[in-house]
Amino acid sequence: MTVQPMVFEEWPTADGSHIAVARLNMPKALNSLSLEMIRLLTPQLKRWAEDSSICAVWLEAEGDKAFCAGGDIVALYRSMTEPRGAGAGASEGATFFEEEYEMDYLIHTFPKPIVCWGHGIVMGGGMGIMAGASHRVVTEGSKLAMPESSIGLYPDVAAGWFLNRTPGRTGLFLGLTGARMNGADALFVGLADRFIRHDLKAGVVEALKQRNWQDQDSYAVVSSVLRQFEQQSADARPESPVRDHFDDINRVTDADSLEEIVAQLNELSGGDGWLAKATKSLATASPTSLALCWRHLKSVRHFSLKEVLDQELTISGNCLTKGEFAEGIRALLIDKDQQPRWRYASLAEMDSAWIDDFFTRLQQ
Repeated sequence: MTVQPMVFEEWPTADGSHIAVARLNMPKALNSLSLEMIRLLTPQLKRWAEDSSICAVWLEAEGDKAFCAGGDIVALYRSMTEPRGAGAGASEGATFFEEEYEMDYLIHTFPKPIVCWGHGIVMGGGMGIMAGASHRVVTEGSKLAMPESSIGLYPDVAAGWFLNRTPGRTGLFLGLTGARMNGADALFVGLADRFIRHDLKAGVVEALKQRNWQDQDSYAVVSSVLRQFEQQSADARPESPVRDHFDDINRVTDADSLEEIVAQLNELSGGDGWLAKATKSLATASPTSLALCWRHLKSVRHFSLKEVLDQELTISGNCLTKGEFAEGIRALLIDKDQQPRWRYASLAEMDSAWIDDFFTRLQQ
């Protein structure tokens, strides 16, 4: 039997409206986002936006391990490395990024409430989906991160927008290190709105179905239900290491060059506390990725969401052709030797023109 990678439903409410449901349905692949899934979800969201009987959208995933562990980067690797005519592979990858970012923009600008139940792993492309939802729910099992620097990419999917809107320099810290956040961290940095125990999910759904939506502020209807269940979840909410270490994070990300910041971050990696664990990945991260993250976040600080995504499309398109991204996936997921051979071994050795090229729009 063929597995449908996306499942769509409509739940009737007490007053005859409907809550539309989109469920990522590839749990064995940690619900990694494929082009097929994007091409199913985007038009469905557009239909629901126009359908007057739909009062809200509920985004969730099958299985308890992951909401979405990111994009299907193994498929992207094949598109970059398998011979299929000059430029065809890169073109296929560019199509993935273009349609993914279109979907992310649609979620950010959707005209109705979108509740995203972000239980389990929410990374990379999963963060791109969740970040734009109007009501982002995390649980005691949520693990959020933007770990792209470990595979020769950089924080994309509108990260230039949402990482620049976190308190202090936490966004830069999370982008460079790929540090994992728990649900309380996500609330603190503004990447989630509510903390609700996962075992209360069915109750939340039932309460939303029982509400009257017609002639009501639909966003307020959702908020009132989620608020009720958040209050019941207070005892399960963990401490937030990002909040606890906020001053240290701001201190070590305060410098005039990326090299200085990375050196200060590396000084933290020798211990055994949360900060040490959070910064350990810098030792094996792609220097190119770190430079892309740094420059991108700085350059788009005052950009609109659309402008951010346009720049990310340019950078990501270049990532498909310059080899660093393919090498990162090879080392981590294909050969699994954990020994990526980056183009530059350190930031000090890097040619600035190499980074400039990533920001140059590809000719069609």
